[in-house]
Amino acid sequence: MPPAGGGENGNTLDSALTTRRFVGRGSTLESSLYLPVKRFLEDRGFVVKGEVVGCDLVALKDSEAPLVVVGELKLAFNLELILQAVDRASSSDEVWIAARLSARGNGRESDVRFRNLCRRLGFGMLGVSAGGEVTIIVTPISPIPRKDPRRRSQLIEEHRKRIGDPAVGGGSRQPIMTAYRQRALACAAAIGNGASRPRDLRPIAADAPSILRRDVYGWFRRVARGVYALTRDGENALTRWPQSS
Repeated sequence: MPPAGGGENGNTLDSALTTRRFVGRGSTLESSLYLPVKRFLEDRGFVVKGEVVGCDLVALKDSEAPLVVVGELKLAFNLELILQAVDRASSSDEVWIAARLSARGNGRESDVRFRNLCRRLGFGMLGVSAGGEVTIIVTPISPIPRKDPRRRSQLIEEHRKRIGDPAVGGGSRQPIMTAYRQRALACAAAIGNGASRPRDLRPIAADAPSILRRDVYGWFRRVARGVYALTRDGENALTRWPQSS
């Protein structure tokens, strides 16, 4: 397999291998595209996580200056997908849009005007067949807009702080398992096991005192000075997202 990160400066995905087949079933959900695209990028050396700071997926390749790739998913190529990509461009090095290929081959992926628009904007296009085959339609070759360092750093920080890949990209209506929610759940599990003081939770989450004090999700209640217990919502959260001991 060609090395990931081809192109003149080694910072773009190599387009020599344009297709890869993944087993999957057709679906009417955008999230059904996530796994094929995730594996496609992982084969090229990226670590991929879904629903990161509003992006359907973010892929990182670690180096002295990390390569940041944002992917946006839709069931069909359309203007909304382009607009989302425009919004993501300033926080990433590359933006790829991915959509289901039309069954009759007459979708936007066949429209030379749509492909040329992506080229001019610097966006890549990935087509996903009903069987899970991912095809590069357009490779990002044009310069994309000037970067927004703050938004770029936000993507990198959230991606790196998450444990594993707990959220499927593609517009799920379920609560997103952010790094903050993961730390709050770890604190809740510790309190459920008997630890009740913020200082006891610091080995689990360095910002445990702030998590308990802010109580963003309504999971904690203070029962005495510096002593916390779980609310009913906190107990329900642990039932919904059980934590390994």
